[in-house]
Amino acid sequence: MQDGHRHDGRTFQQSIAGCLEGVIGEYGLAPSEHSAWLDRIGPQVEALKDDYRTGKLPLLRIADDDQDIADAEAAYARLSQGAKTIVFFGTGGSSLGGELFAQFAGWNIAGVALPGQRTRPRTRFYANLDGGTLQSVLQSLDLPSTRFIVTSKSGGTAETLAQAIAALTAVKEVGLEAEIPKLFLGITEPDKPGKANGLRTLFSKFGIPMLEHHTGIGGRFSCLTNVGLMPAIARGLDPRAIRAGAKGVVDALLASSKPQDFAPAVGAATAVALSKEKGVSTLVMMPYNDRLGRLAAWFVQLWAESLGKGGEGTTPLGALGPLDQHSQLQLFMDGPRDHYLTVVRVASQGVGPRIDPDLARIAGADMLGGHTVGDIVAAQSHAVPEALARAGRPVRTIDIAKLDEKTIGALAMHFMIETILAGRLLGVDPFDQPAVELAKILTKERLAKGA
Repeated sequence: MQDGHRHDGRTFQQSIAGCLEGVIGEYGLAPSEHSAWLDRIGPQVEALKDDYRTGKLPLLRIADDDQDIADAEAAYARLSQGAKTIVFFGTGGSSLGGELFAQFAGWNIAGVALPGQRTRPRTRFYANLDGGTLQSVLQSLDLPSTRFIVTSKSGGTAETLAQAIAALTAVKEVGLEAEIPKLFLGITEPDKPGKANGLRTLFSKFGIPMLEHHTGIGGRFSCLTNVGLMPAIARGLDPRAIRAGAKGVVDALLASSKPQDFAPAVGAATAVALSKEKGVSTLVMMPYNDRLGRLAAWFVQLWAESLGKGGEGTTPLGALGPLDQHSQLQLFMDGPRDHYLTVVRVASQGVGPRIDPDLARIAGADMLGGHTVGDIVAAQSHAVPEALARAGRPVRTIDIAKLDEKTIGALAMHFMIETILAGRLLGVDPFDQPAVELAKILTKERLAKGA
């Protein structure tokens, strides 16, 4: 049941069989329970189709246009002339989507780079504000060959403004003030009368070029806009292929006649049903591929910030396989029965070094001999969901035949739509984050008192 959901027949396949009573027994969803939640999500799927048709939800229309991509490519081409390092400043959704695509292209994995990337400027992300880190970074960078891309939708994010001001000051101090328009690029909302935008005001004073942040798509949902695609462009990825993958998911939405036909609806209904019927309070995202490590981090923000409202929501947890088989799997297998795992598998048979049988025998690991490293990971990524199912622990699998730009774009859109549908099923607004505003207000008050 629900074992054959594919986006456009090529990108990936989802199975929620490991969440059902027929596979994991009493800890899984009974057919009647699962069907009831799929019925409940049906009207939300239809509402989402209306959101596409009316343009009410711009995220669903993002793949219908590529002018913003052309603008981003042109801006990057100008900015990167003579550059050796591209620094990205932005926090939360202004960084994680870009990190998702950059790591897909090999960023932050030592010794890994796609063909052609070794001739491109290096990319760095500083999403967290830390005084010691920022001081060390600005002192160690070769500023004449460094470029800064600063992203804030509102233009008022305190952490990002602090980074931008510190970088501007550092550049001025080494006598490069006249070069500032060539060294910086901003991404923020267009000017709106009566609405303050500190980043736009600051950058305008220095003549720094700016790209317009999509006004209808913000934060954690912005990875398919220029916010996330600029790092993809910097790493040499094809942004149009990323968008094409995302469009395949939207096309599947519009073509679906019932929730069972649409993988994100099945995923959302299953997650909410497990929470409400079986007491599952923790969702684990566990890809088995280094290039998808930031996918888990991006998903954690997406799910947590979208659904954790009014006492609703479940706690997302990022993991990486097979690494976290040696750190967290014990808890998932034998701890409280409140975990639901999504295991993302990338076909890896035959990939990587082949293990010498004689050396494996000497090491007492005969079973490894003759296999590639990819064979070993593939065996692990199938064995773990099977072990979880046997232990009565709910597990979803997502199988990827080929990890390319189209697939990563489809994955991103799948999880965003799944999250939106889960929020609407729970009766919460998946697009706001009201609870974090208090901390921002109190931070300002403390700084004002200190001044």
